[in-house]
Amino acid sequence: MTYSPNALIAPHFLRAADDDVVSGNERNLLRAIWLHPGLSRSELTALSDLSQQSVHRILDALAERGLIIFGDPKQGLGSGQPSPMLYLNGAHAYCVGISVNSDIIDICMIDLAGKILAQDSFTLWRRPMRECLDLISTFIAKRQAKLQLHERAFFGIGLAIAGFHIAGTRYNATLPLHEWSLIELGPLLAEHFGKPVWTINGGKSGAIAEAMFGIGRYVKNFAYLSFNYGFGGGLICDGALLDGGNGNAGEFSQMFDEEEVLRRPALQLLMEALKRNGTTLPTISILRENFDPNWPGLAEWVEEVTPAYNRLVNAIWAIFDPQAIVFGGEVPPELAEMLIRRTRLFGKPRYGVSRPHPKLIVSEIGSDAAAMGAAIRPFNLTFY
Repeated sequence: MTYSPNALIAPHFLRAADDDVVSGNERNLLRAIWLHPGLSRSELTALSDLSQQSVHRILDALAERGLIIFGDPKQGLGSGQPSPMLYLNGAHAYCVGISVNSDIIDICMIDLAGKILAQDSFTLWRRPMRECLDLISTFIAKRQAKLQLHERAFFGIGLAIAGFHIAGTRYNATLPLHEWSLIELGPLLAEHFGKPVWTINGGKSGAIAEAMFGIGRYVKNFAYLSFNYGFGGGLICDGALLDGGNGNAGEFSQMFDEEEVLRRPALQLLMEALKRNGTTLPTISILRENFDPNWPGLAEWVEEVTPAYNRLVNAIWAIFDPQAIVFGGEVPPELAEMLIRRTRLFGKPRYGVSRPHPKLIVSEIGSDAAAMGAAIRPFNLTFY
């Protein structure tokens, strides 16, 4: 039987009429409230294709179920009756996001309104999977007790892993994650935690975080570069994650051959180059926290990866034509700026006019973006 996290959603989260969490119209209105918290009921009506009566009826039903909150009336919108401001009700549900990287596991707990309730991380080095899952369970239990979170409001878990998608909930992860690779992670984790578990590649999870919390609030088409132990990313098209035919759209390292793959901007390769020049860094998180642009060998490594990096940026520009390319994952911001300064966009102007090119932006979310994306992913797939 095929694993489906939606089939494991607790019944009290579902609509009475069917097995969905929300209807299509409810999802559209919830999405608008997510993007514009505090907008009024009349403003929401103007943003939708529904009649005023339909919007009011749906909002009343959502409020009765506890998904939204009516705030104070919003003043200054005209001569009519002030309309109440609308907010998602964070207390209705919360999710836990788990990001499994080569050297560290990041955990993030987020409520329905997008508020980060708790974050933590621990090293994965030489820890078997069962021990890691037990540590995550301990984190969840402690935060539930400290924050007085009800088990009934625990909606589900999102898992992001550094590896490409095979099928179902199976991923081919980097070497340090061999125990997590080529197995059905969804049912295994769902049984362990007793909650539905949605799985995704780590680079795509970072892209989701950027779409929901970062520049995605203003830019609807962008590419996300995820610099981690390896190198990948994701594509956001019209505000939504682009999966591709096999769930691997945005696996940017796939474009390099066997020789050039060793000159791609993967942080594992940077750590090896720094070690050859006398700087040993045990983990990528330590590299990020202690980044020094004057490390011996750093400038040479950046120059070495620049040709492959430039070809990648131009390939994304030519094929996807995004409005922006975001530098994310675990990349130190100063290192991202070093690469951006070396960007060379191909092609010549025609009649003195160049083709519009994407803006190159350093993500401001931070190195835990994949955990944030994993935490918001279940809500993104079911509520908004």
